[in-house]
Amino acid sequence: MRDNGSTVPAVGMASTLGYQHRRPNVVQRGFQALGSSKPGAWVFAKSLAPMDKAVKALSGGRTSAPAILAGLPVLWVTTTGRRSGQARTTPLIAVPVGDDELALLGTNFGQSKNPAWVFNLEADPAASVRYRDQECAATARPATEAERDEVWQRSTGIYGGYDKYQQRITGRTVRIFVLDPA
Repeated sequence: MRDNGSTVPAVGMASTLGYQHRRPNVVQRGFQALGSSKPGAWVFAKSLAPMDKAVKALSGGRTSAPAILAGLPVLWVTTTGRRSGQARTTPLIAVPVGDDELALLGTNFGQSKNPAWVFNLEADPAASVRYRDQECAATARPATEAERDEVWQRSTGIYGGYDKYQQRITGRTVRIFVLDPA
């Protein structure tokens, strides 16, 4: 990008949002281990949405259940429902990729089906993303093969459950999206 003849570095999604990952404490690591097991993933897949709704209401939208319980950096991603046309907000863990980008993995807790947000982004890649009190518009695009490899490598440093999810998922390819500021 150019500004008055000088080169201005592009700012990516991670910098725009101030996205950070901190090492979880011992209790949070325990919740991560539970969440990455097959029974734990099933329980969390069914219970996190109502827990998140309550935590979001109590915290004024500043945090989520996975952030508190597992120490995970949660990105609130709002997509447009492909069938309903309604705004749909989902708490997701983003994985830093490249110099300053964030990626989303459609693991769905290691389940056999893709999560609904994947289909929403495929139908309309425009999204709104929020991390803590920073919000911006984004465009989601499918990750390139090189990005996919990098995302899988980096994902275990964010959440070790991704490796276990990948081993359990059969019959589908995990969709990975890179978020670009809109």
